[in-house]
This record gives sequence, C-alpha cells and structure tokens, in this order.
Amino acid sequence: MRLSMKERKAVTAKMRERYGRANKVEKGRLLDELVALTGYHRWYAVSLLRHPPPPRPRVARRRVRQPVYDAAVAAALRRIWLLLDCICGKRLVAILPATIEALERHGELQLPAELRAKLRQISAASADRLLAPDRRRLQVRGRSGTKPGTLLRHQIPIRTFAEWDQRQPGFVEIDLVGHEGGVSIGDFCQTLDVTDIASGWTETQAVRNKAQVFVVAALQQIRARLPFPLLGIDSDNGSVFINGHLLRYATTEHLTFTRGRAWRKNDGCYVEQKNYSVVRRAVGYARYEGALATRVLNELYATLRLYTNFFQPVMKLQHKERHGAKVKKTYDTPRTPYQRLLESPRLSRNAKQTLRTQYQELNPAALKRTISALQSRLLRLAVRAPTPNHPTITPRPNHPWHRAIVTQKSM
Repeated sequence: MRLSMKERKAVTAKMRERYGRANKVEKGRLLDELVALTGYHRWYAVSLLRHPPPPRPRVARRRVRQPVYDAAVAAALRRIWLLLDCICGKRLVAILPATIEALERHGELQLPAELRAKLRQISAASADRLLAPDRRRLQVRGRSGTKPGTLLRHQIPIRTFAEWDQRQPGFVEIDLVGHEGGVSIGDFCQTLDVTDIASGWTETQAVRNKAQVFVVAALQQIRARLPFPLLGIDSDNGSVFINGHLLRYATTEHLTFTRGRAWRKNDGCYVEQKNYSVVRRAVGYARYEGALATRVLNELYATLRLYTNFFQPVMKLQHKERHGAKVKKTYDTPRTPYQRLLESPRLSRNAKQTLRTQYQELNPAALKRTISALQSRLLRLAVRAPTPNHPTITPRPNHPWHRAIVTQKSM
C-alpha cells in the first residue's frame, strides 16, 4: 500500500535523524527500508536523507479589510463634489467641513453623526479614489485668440514674477476669453476675467465684443464689486488692453498699469488659470453673440462670483525645488479667496465684516442650482459660426459640459 505524501514526509524526517547517527551498514539498511516504504528512487532517497528539502515560502494571506468609506459616504461626497464644481481631492477636503456646515445651516443636507465624521476625516487620496469613475466622464479644450498690440507698449512697463507683491489685495491680472466657438469670424461675446494676485478673488464680466469702450466699462463695473480697492492692473500684450483708452483710464484713476513679457504666458499665470477653471468650466466652448447672450452670461457671472469666491478653495505655490530632472512643488493649504481676505492684515475691519455677513447668507446648493439653470438657458443660445462650410457649434446632448449640467440639475 502506497503512503500518502504527508506520511512519506513524516517517515523521511524520522529516518533522517537516525541516518545522521548511523554507520555505513546501518545507512544502507535505512536507505533500503525508505525506498521500500515510499517508492522513491534510490538517489532521490539519499538526497532527502542527507539534506532536508528547503521549506516552502509562506504565502502571506492578504487580509481583507472592510471598507471604511462605504456607498453612503461615496454618495454624500459625490453630491457635495458636484455642488463644488468637481474640484480635485486636495481642494475638496479643505473646504468640506465648511461646506457641510453651510448646507446644514440652510437645510440642504442632513447627515448622520457617523457619516459626517467620516466625511470630515477623509483624505484627499480617498476622495479622489471614490470620485474617479465620475471624474472620468467629464472633460473638455480651447485655443487663444489674442493678437499682439503694438501701440503704446513703450509707455506700459513690463512686470515679472520678481516684482509682484503677493500680500497686498488690489493688484489684479486681467484677460479676455473669447466665446467664438472655434471660428474667429464676426462679432462674438467676450468675457473680461479679473483675478486678484494676493487672494485669488475672481470677477468676470461679459461684453459684446473686443471694443475698447466695452472692455473699460466692464472693468469699471468689476471695480465697483471688488471687496477691496483696486490698486493696479496687469495684462498681456494684446491690443485690446495695450491702447490709449485703458491707459488714460489707469492714469486718471491712479492705477498701476503693467504688462507681461511677449510670448511669456506664465507672466499672467493667475488669470490664465481662471480662464479655464472659472470661465470655461462654467460656459464651455460654444459660440455666443448678441445682446441676449451677453445679458445671460452676466446673469450667470453674478451668481458664479459668489460661488467661486466663497466656496471654491485655491492652492498657491510656495516654492519649487529641482532634484535632477524632477521638480518638487510645495503648495500652501487650500483656502477660498474669502478665507484669504479674512486672513489678510491689509484689509479693513469693515470690509471683513461685510464679507462675513454676506457669507452667512449664502447657500452653496441654491447657488449651484441657479448656475445650472442659467447654464441650460445659455446652452440654448449657442449659435452656428458664420461660415457655410463650418459644422454647427451648438453643443451636442452627449457633450461632457452638457452632461455635467444635467447631472447637477438632477441632484
């Protein structure tokens, strides 16, 4: 009767102990006995008696952990993430406690204590992991229509990073975003984007075209809305800014007027970033023209400014370190422009109190609903580019921007 593998290993181990102490005759007898019992080849049996086989490596069993963040956490996080315009995990977890508090204050959200505690302790990596499937469904591109201005460039000094005071609110970068739908023919709406360097506070105003009188009038309207005095403006080298009309306005109002270097887009990095994160994400890449589209854009921007400046945290680059081919960037803690203004020692007490009062009255969910309704209305105003061979510019229902609006409206 043939022994089982377990029995053969036990017999071999027992005989190995005796084999090491035996003389030559006894070793031969033990070897014959092992071959008869196990059926091993004689040379294999000798090797087993002389040298035990190496132990099998233990395969560590992977411990299956119960997920900390279950479907309820993912659903609540997704709802807040959509309300906050699908921001990244680092910015999301920084504003999450304040947003939950604001939503509960206005009766928009009621969370069990355990679920609220999990949302307050979730890390940025865990938030990104839970939101990854939804994030993949939403994504969008564009191009610049800036033309260089040659007039008066010698009268407007160049300013670079080394000369920017990032602690004083009031020094802003300005830029125009064109809503031409991919074809720069005829008149189409433009958005004047104004971003404060110190706090990240962003204001937008739509104009019917690039006419200097419209752009300066939009800048005056934005200036009246700013929670701090306007001290200086910095633009690119486009002819829409490098002109006598804006230079006279800056001189009359005692504003510092500077420009970036030609072909150095990073000189206007603060406003360039907002061109996408605020303007493009809100209104997309379709073509808008005429007084009605301008009016709807400005209705949207009136709500968007509150939503962006009070509930959208931003990160600012502190320093960079180069290690060979790699560059390590260090950012500060994400904070909203509203929070940064409250922390600024250069803003008056009255201005800070006005901002606090305004913040207590704001409901981020209601703001988001208003934005979504205006985006749907704006979407219906998108027009075909004025060329017979160009396909329609009107966004399709399956366009990522349109899907994002529908998703937010269905919440």
